[in-house]
Amino acid sequence: MHAIPTGLIGYGTAGAFFHAPLIAAAEGLRLAAIGSRRIDETSRDFPEARAYENPQDLINDPAIELVVIAAPNDAHAPLARAALEAGKHVVVDKPFTLTAADADALIALAAEKRRHLSVFQNRRWDNDFLTVRRLVEDGRLGEVAYFEAHFDRFRPEIKQGWRETDVPGSGLLYDLGAHLIDQALVLFGLPRAVTADVTRQRAAAKVDDYFHLVLDYGPRRAVLHASVLVRDPGPRYLVHGDGGSFVKYGLDGQEAALREGKRPGGAGWGEDDPGLFGRFTDADGTSTTIDTLPGRYTAYYDGVAAAIRGEGELPVSAREARDVIRVIEAAQVSARERRTVAF
Repeated sequence: MHAIPTGLIGYGTAGAFFHAPLIAAAEGLRLAAIGSRRIDETSRDFPEARAYENPQDLINDPAIELVVIAAPNDAHAPLARAALEAGKHVVVDKPFTLTAADADALIALAAEKRRHLSVFQNRRWDNDFLTVRRLVEDGRLGEVAYFEAHFDRFRPEIKQGWRETDVPGSGLLYDLGAHLIDQALVLFGLPRAVTADVTRQRAAAKVDDYFHLVLDYGPRRAVLHASVLVRDPGPRYLVHGDGGSFVKYGLDGQEAALREGKRPGGAGWGEDDPGLFGRFTDADGTSTTIDTLPGRYTAYYDGVAAAIRGEGELPVSAREARDVIRVIEAAQVSARERRTVAF
């Protein structure tokens, strides 16, 4: 099988801990080049990959077929445009772009160039979300009336880096919001309206570090919440339907494993701590422990490779990722103008 030569732009947190190891582990991809000023690190970690300090040089490399963009958020659209213009397939780290208009322009360009364009929404393959999705889709919960998802952390100190600097695309809504919104859209589609509270809670914060979104699905509500001042987190997911309730604590461990230098595919990869398995309570009040499905971030890049070979659809379409940006834009208007925004 032809291994698709892949070039990665960016070797910060996203590039080094997520994309590089997952590309290297993917069936059908080969990490052939890395574009970053951290040449010492890229050469140490992946000596077989060509090192480019200038991302445009990587894009211009005729041997590269797929370009993965893990640069700061405000660079996503211009780098993706340059790669598509050069005839490359493109994967963009979430969030796709800063505006839905930019996303639409890239979607049109990809269609014109007949190239694949996808967005890395890896949290679709978290073990807890896979479990929630199965319960929703198999009807065990009945008609879902209420869905609540949290992505809470405890970071009272401001971290160094662009994500906490007042630049376009920074802040918690673009960062963790892109994950939670994508999950809600996977489960329920586009909402009728968005009501959002987005603010800064830490005294030294320069960007939003708290959000609380309510997505209106008629009688159903989806509540998406994130904060960096949560020392003792509550449930990660709460799902209530006329067939029962599901409550799940804890966070998928794949990110932590990648940060520790572990590689996908090892024994126990993506498995949950049995002590964190969720609880389903049926309509009669009987509670049952639900084994968490294994997480599998590798499914994303395996799917990208298969799509480029013509063997399936992209695991995340650019249009789906564009809709995430549309919800973020609606949430920004809602928070700024203190009103519900029809979608």
